[in-house]
Amino acid sequence: MFPEIRPRRLRRTPALRRLVEENRLSPAELVLPLFVKEGLIEPKPISSMPGVVQHSRESLRKAAHEAVSAGVGGLMLYGVPTDDHKDETGSAGLDPAGILNVGIQDLVAEVGDSTVIMSDLCLDEFTSHGHCGVLAADGSVDNDATLALYAELGVAQAAAGAHMVGTSGMMDGQVGVVRRALDKAGYQDVSVLAYSAKYAGAFYGPFREAVQSSLKGDRRQYQQDPPNFREALREVDLDVAEGADIVMVKPALAYLDVIAAVRERVDVPVAAYQVSGEYAMIEAAAANGWIDRERAILESLTSIKRAGSQITLTYWATEVAQLLHRF
Repeated sequence: MFPEIRPRRLRRTPALRRLVEENRLSPAELVLPLFVKEGLIEPKPISSMPGVVQHSRESLRKAAHEAVSAGVGGLMLYGVPTDDHKDETGSAGLDPAGILNVGIQDLVAEVGDSTVIMSDLCLDEFTSHGHCGVLAADGSVDNDATLALYAELGVAQAAAGAHMVGTSGMMDGQVGVVRRALDKAGYQDVSVLAYSAKYAGAFYGPFREAVQSSLKGDRRQYQQDPPNFREALREVDLDVAEGADIVMVKPALAYLDVIAAVRERVDVPVAAYQVSGEYAMIEAAAANGWIDRERAILESLTSIKRAGSQITLTYWATEVAQLLHRF
């Protein structure tokens, strides 16, 4: 009358649960996004992202060193220029003395090849209108004119020392254009992380504060529509064909089904971005005592890995890496 098969046997103790754990987080698979702000002397807290700051150049180096010491696998850098350095074409992103390119140089000087230094290849932080490309006369984003600037951005970031550039603008053909520009300039070894399925979702608000975005309106004209699934696979196929070394889904938690499908689709590594809104929701709920913060962080990251992400960008990367060393 009693069950002969008892799955609970393998859940009985912490040691048994660890032994049969199917998905195990590792610091090496985590990437820490970092913001470096032009002109800062001290790091500046981001109100909607507790624990995350806009870095000065000095604090950026310290944060990089801390992350690498914890075993974090990579650093993704975003530059935040002052408003007077923004213009219609985002020219500050191309400037070798601009904050993003200088920040890349600082990371290279601080941690060298002990981690993977990645840079955001987009124009939105640098444009006065806040869009990811240059605008046509009718106010729409001009895809092909933007591609020409992306090619220059890729070369500028590679020249600054980036190991990997993250094509995040969702322009058609961006991976191919950047790959050809890098190769032509002699940067064949610089990798391309393609933001292949980047959705125009509701989870980016805190990030807009972090980069002091000038955007009015939204980016639905070029980022993916949240209801669409097959479109994501088409975008991934195109990016792989154009030479993407890694493909990424962004955001993560609301798109676990997309991550799983992409993992089945491709042979290149798959990444996911646990975005600012996902971070802020967990932090806010934990601050109110509604959830166990550490457990929620680890559970959310494990769900992303379980869906098929090999690499996860998360603002908790350093903290989680340190936490994992305790287990």
